[in-house]
Amino acid sequence: MKNRISRRYFIGSTAASLAGTASTMSALSYARINGANERVNLAFLGCGSRSRGHRNMVEMCQKEKNLGVVAVCDIWALNRERATADCKRRFGGDVKQFKYSEQLLAMPELDGVMIATGDHQHAKILVEVVKAGKDCYCEKPMAIDLEDAKLARAAVLGSKQVVQMGSQWLSDPYQIKVREIVQSGKLGQITKIEQVWNDNGPRWHDPKDPDVAAIRKEDTDWNRWLLGKPDTPFDPWKYFEFRIFRDYSGGITSQWLSHAIGLVHFYTGTAIPDSMVANGGILAWPDIRQNPDTFQCLATYAEARLLYSYSSSYGNRFGDYSCIRGKEGTLYAQGGEGSPRWFLIPEQSREDAFDRFEGLGAMVKKGKAQLVTVPGSERELPPTHLSDDSKPHLNNWIDCMRARNPKTNGHIETGFWHSVGAIMATRAYREGKKMTWDRSKEDIVAHPLGG
Repeated sequence: MKNRISRRYFIGSTAASLAGTASTMSALSYARINGANERVNLAFLGCGSRSRGHRNMVEMCQKEKNLGVVAVCDIWALNRERATADCKRRFGGDVKQFKYSEQLLAMPELDGVMIATGDHQHAKILVEVVKAGKDCYCEKPMAIDLEDAKLARAAVLGSKQVVQMGSQWLSDPYQIKVREIVQSGKLGQITKIEQVWNDNGPRWHDPKDPDVAAIRKEDTDWNRWLLGKPDTPFDPWKYFEFRIFRDYSGGITSQWLSHAIGLVHFYTGTAIPDSMVANGGILAWPDIRQNPDTFQCLATYAEARLLYSYSSSYGNRFGDYSCIRGKEGTLYAQGGEGSPRWFLIPEQSREDAFDRFEGLGAMVKKGKAQLVTVPGSERELPPTHLSDDSKPHLNNWIDCMRARNPKTNGHIETGFWHSVGAIMATRAYREGKKMTWDRSKEDIVAHPLGG
């Protein structure tokens, strides 16, 4: 992901407003995509930079999966116009433009909606989409508030809609292979997972953002954008750079940890940590941001007897890695989020362990490490970074839509699990307390550190 990513977004109305039309619209949607070869019509809700990523994904899959694009939706007119022109260039033909989601969701020919709005808006808009009888691809984090996470989960599980969280690494062939290795028992008991994913730059803040200079309050709908957050004067910095403001995102926790902890759950079969502590601060970029640019958290999973460590620094990008430590072996990835360059290393004697300083390539040549491969990649050294725009993840959603299979790779429970983990980490940092998850009550409980 680039240093500056500003999602422009559209806010829909509350989920309840469309509850009465859900059954009729669901029936229409099912009828439209009942056949394996019927065209699946999609729309983009929220038309900023992440939505461009969504359009990239649809373009990659369009012919293979017989996809149509019928509409764009955003409360800022300039975003709608940009997205419309981009869709015409990519897909041919004109698409409909809507300012408000209730207008979009009334389209009988619409099958699926791809949400790319602000972090604090995802859950409520997801509720609205599924209650309107449309399938949904929803960007992560699914929610930044626990009640919103519960609301979204209940709505999806109470519907017949097919939902895919935008946690694209859950469909990546290399991460699936890592999961297979972990669950095969080759590593023995997993006792610790570490992820260190860094950057160097004022991430999510651009002092010269042209959109901040261009927009005016009358150009959009600020109350819709707030979507239940405390009333505050219109602020274009919050509108476009929501990730750095506390009310609208956890920043690192919402954006990166949601991916990271979701992979931990994916690899190990766990769901939501039992405890979480965190620390960090605004250390590298003391600008207008309220969320930390340097962050670290530790979590435990009691039943799995697993310690999880996550760290991000935006002042140095050296040495990104992920490491899964078992009693009988280790899986180690060079690179940060989503890196496919994984090595399998059998547990070594104390003397042999020093070979790590020769480099993993030398260890592979000596037979002391094995490169993790997938079919077709056996002779290639994978990169340390892949695009967020995942063809396999979109394909998985479309295939599940056609089959009416709710168990996508990023199904709603994965969204609930990563949301709760990220919320626990956000609160642990902000409150300076240890957070625990009460599984019987499904609630986060705060404790003084050391308690």
